[in-house]
Amino acid sequence: MKLTGVLACALIILLSSLGAAHAGNIRIDGSTTVLPIAQKVAEAYMKEHPDVTISVSGGGSGNGIKGIIDGTVDIGDSSRFIKEDEVKLAVEKGGYPVPFAIGYDCIVPVVHPGNPVSNLTLEQLKAIYKGDVTNWKELGGPDLKIVVISRDTSSGTYEVWEEKVMKKERVSPAAMLQASNGAIVQAISSNKFAIGYIGLGYVNQTVKPITVNGIQGNEETTLNGRHPISRPLFMFTRGWPAGDTVNFINYVLLPQKGQKLVKEAGFVPLY
Repeated sequence: MKLTGVLACALIILLSSLGAAHAGNIRIDGSTTVLPIAQKVAEAYMKEHPDVTISVSGGGSGNGIKGIIDGTVDIGDSSRFIKEDEVKLAVEKGGYPVPFAIGYDCIVPVVHPGNPVSNLTLEQLKAIYKGDVTNWKELGGPDLKIVVISRDTSSGTYEVWEEKVMKKERVSPAAMLQASNGAIVQAISSNKFAIGYIGLGYVNQTVKPITVNGIQGNEETTLNGRHPISRPLFMFTRGWPAGDTVNFINYVLLPQKGQKLVKEAGFVPLY
């Protein structure tokens, strides 16, 4: 993944905004995948800048981008890129969304730790989520019905899954929908029959990550693109950022500041 554009953009911001700090508030909403990054960086930034207050919430990528379009937030977190119709609507409302890649992620299929299945192909994942494969015994597992858990349609993670795994085909209506990565982790950890998918930073000991086409989701396979469900993570602003907002974006992009915290949150830094 090439970072030339990101680095150039970051450099322009840094050079154009030095000394621009002033007291104020920053409102951030959007992707639950980006949420732990935003929370960590906001906490660190406020410690260094006690005159700035940052509020962070995770209503989903769609809500983050909607907030940028409507001007109700300063930064919209998203685990997908903005859609053409969203850009059009933003322009009609007098703004133009500006994207900043702030890290990378891969979407990891997860099952209960007691499930013996450890690898699935993209084709098998698609068949599970379409409802064509309904029993774990068809995949080398126990004779148990598969409980399919998916993100809701307002989620950027769902949209990347729909594009890269489902190839634009519909997830089965029998799938249980969850509103966040954390909710999926909780559901999988308490259901031996279930399968779900989450951002890399949400993988913990209560769930078992599944390799995809034999490839483990980690920093290396995300950066080199070998993991088939990899993606960049974004923060959007309504027009070119200024004041506290641009200084916060700068902080996120700095290698020894925000990018260090991206890694601490379990995701993959830009550099």
